[in-house]
Amino acid sequence: MKKTVCLTFDIEDWFQVENLRKVFPPETWDKQELRVEKNTHKILDILEEHNIKATFFVLGWIAERVPKLVKEISKRGHEIASHGYGHLLNYNLSREQLKQDLLKSKKVLEDITGKTVIGYRAPSFSISDELMKLLAELGFRYDSSFNDFAKHDRYGKLSGAEGSKPFMHETGVYEFPLPVVKKFGQNIPISGGGYFRLFPLWLFKRYVRKYLDRSDLYIFYVHPWELDGDQPRIKQISLNYRIRHYHGLKNTEKKFGNLIQFLKDERFSTLASIIKHLAGDIR
Repeated sequence: MKKTVCLTFDIEDWFQVENLRKVFPPETWDKQELRVEKNTHKILDILEEHNIKATFFVLGWIAERVPKLVKEISKRGHEIASHGYGHLLNYNLSREQLKQDLLKSKKVLEDITGKTVIGYRAPSFSISDELMKLLAELGFRYDSSFNDFAKHDRYGKLSGAEGSKPFMHETGVYEFPLPVVKKFGQNIPISGGGYFRLFPLWLFKRYVRKYLDRSDLYIFYVHPWELDGDQPRIKQISLNYRIRHYHGLKNTEKKFGNLIQFLKDERFSTLASIIKHLAGDIR
């Protein structure tokens, strides 16, 4: 029986990540080289080659500066969802600041595409129950931000979450957690991003297959900058951050294509399509 695979992409640029924040605070962003358009097109071309529709969580800051990219993603039949506006850790914002960030991003994306934005992913997976309340208040239908990996220093927590199992949060917003597998008594993230770059592909695929043997839905994510081996190298950050940001960049594009081949017999879907099928159960 075919399982469902959702490929998702967090559309932000290389200088906006938390590991580089001390070097590139938000007030410096407009002075940096935008590389997101070229790298997102790499992703779009790979998806088109395999006739796959995916979900793109777009940062509002990026959408304002390259609206034609957002239009192109939508035109190709992919889902546009929100990654917030300013890529700040949500639990460091006041309730009003967070609400304005969500509203601004949603409006920017909807004005560009003419379509309602129903999905959200928190920067650095900084999820919380307070955030879910705001998502419900602002008309979002689902979130995909819970990552059950306690050893990461930035990930948030969420009531009712249990591993990788999708569930209806008490707010009425549906949660699609990122996948993990149990190994040596610990949760191992197999969702993509830095874990995809760190693990050898054969091991990553083994974990994904183990996960799909027990689950009906697998969600994968990657950022456009992770397909950009030629991006600027910043030395004024810790060794830990350099490894987390730069390891494996030159191989990500090839590994991504290989992963799609590995999953080619499964059913690919956007998260919005899953929500539509679930509508009778969750609304």
